[in-house]
Amino acid sequence: QVFEEMVEREIAFGPRNLGLSREEIEARVVKAMDYVGMDYGEYRDRSPFGLSGGQLRRVAIASILAMEPQVLILDEPTAGMDPQSRRDILDRISGIHRERGMTVVLVSHNMEDIARLAKKIFVLNEGRLVMKGTPRDIFSQPEKVRRLGLEIPAMTELMLRLSARGAQVRTDVFTESAARDELLKHLKGAGNA
Repeated sequence: QVFEEMVEREIAFGPRNLGLSREEIEARVVKAMDYVGMDYGEYRDRSPFGLSGGQLRRVAIASILAMEPQVLILDEPTAGMDPQSRRDILDRISGIHRERGMTVVLVSHNMEDIARLAKKIFVLNEGRLVMKGTPRDIFSQPEKVRRLGLEIPAMTELMLRLSARGAQVRTDVFTESAARDELLKHLKGAGNA
């Protein structure tokens, strides 16, 4: 929920309450806005109430990042975003994880995002842990995933359908790049037959 009149003040709220110096607060705000792809000069004096839904999500994430937490917990951070914005913000979150070594807990029903970003997956059903493992562990059990009301990644679905039609392809593929590599390998092999 947003309550400050300007984006800068919204993002600075947490650091201000930590009693940090004005210089440190501004440095954290600038850095947090940069992390989420918002130009400080362009957005700092804008009202958050005039921003799009995607921009508001970026402000919310920047507000958390400005606190410099050790763990970042995000619940459906890309809900309502267009595909390009969704990919951009998730790439940025992944970058934060890599650059700062920050643990990121991503809660999502979007298995495409989970497959692309997660190292470990915990699947909950009615508050109970029902599956845990790597993306490969989880998505190599497509029927179980579907029974839980989740969709498997599109690339896994593609490979399962190709396999069902006789193609000798791995079905534990869940990202576009892995599917491309597997398909190229299959096509090269078919060309030699």
